[in-house]
Amino acid sequence: MKAISGKAFAKLLEKNGWTLRRTKGSHHIYVRQGNPVRISVPIHGNNPLKIGLLKHLMKVAGIDESEL
Repeated sequence: MKAISGKAFAKLLEKNGWTLRRTKGSHHIYVRQGNPVRISVPIHGNNPLKIGLLKHLMKVAGIDESEL
């Protein structure tokens, strides 16, 4: 799996219909219309997200690995 940064994942979420609801510190909270789930993306510069967290966020957001 390709490692990507929190910034890049946030852009991917926005491309897939998620909107930024609020920011608390370095965590950006994304929501989607009609979906009760919130996604919290840690954005720490250009540091890559850990693989386990990335897989979890992708599963919750419904994003396939081929979209990375």
